[in-house]
Amino acid sequence: MPKGQNRKKGIISAAIFIILEVAALNMLSCTNGLQGIWVKRLVYRPLSVLWRGGESVRGYFLLKGQNERLAAENFALSEQLRKAVQSSQASTQFRRDNMLHIPARIVRMSRNSQHNYIILDKGAADGVAPFSGVISDKGVVGIIDVVDEHYSYGLTLMNSAVQVSARLGREGLVAPLSWDGMHSDGALLTSVPLHYEACPGDTVYTSGYSSIFPSDIALGTVQSSGTNHGAMGEVRLKLFQDFSLLKYVTIVRNLDKQVIDSLSAHGEGALK
Repeated sequence: MPKGQNRKKGIISAAIFIILEVAALNMLSCTNGLQGIWVKRLVYRPLSVLWRGGESVRGYFLLKGQNERLAAENFALSEQLRKAVQSSQASTQFRRDNMLHIPARIVRMSRNSQHNYIILDKGAADGVAPFSGVISDKGVVGIIDVVDEHYSYGLTLMNSAVQVSARLGREGLVAPLSWDGMHSDGALLTSVPLHYEACPGDTVYTSGYSSIFPSDIALGTVQSSGTNHGAMGEVRLKLFQDFSLLKYVTIVRNLDKQVIDSLSAHGEGALK
């Protein structure tokens, strides 16, 4: 018999055998006896392994898809937040009481001398004027000195020429505050009476007695107190503001400054 016919007969025989085996297993699985239970276990055990593997693979790809979707959502939210921040920074100004608040971005700032300065991207065209204050959400940053149409130059609190009127606590002593000349977050309250006790941990605020800064801006906390050449006391502070992290600030302009300064000058002249 030719080899081709033998091979064909072999394939047919194998197919018949498999069909009969499947039929036999099906008949056994339909019974309620031990044979049916054994057959089901024998058949379904390898199938369950394959199914679990398939589900694991499916779960992996589903999880991957979910992670990609969450990553895309996080990116979209980050973009919305970034645009919202940029939009708020881009707004020209807003008014609160008699203070004009102008968001600004720092163009340049020095930190390594005794006379540190700051340059901001807002100027006269945006409502900035000389002797406007510069603040952040952490406290006082500095004072505007020179104004161009679109830029302004100021002195930071890390400058020996800058003093801020400050108050110990909400209702405590008012005294001048200045940089300690050494630490980026260090400041001193000077001209403090020797009998006045400042407790470590007390918060120091702007007093509101100047025409530059609003009142009750938290500046820092008391670290220690001592005497200055035996005549007056001084209080050492740790500022809340970290000048190394600054990027955005707010310029505050007192719209009544000219009137206040004029009345103050008139009062001082009357006392002479």
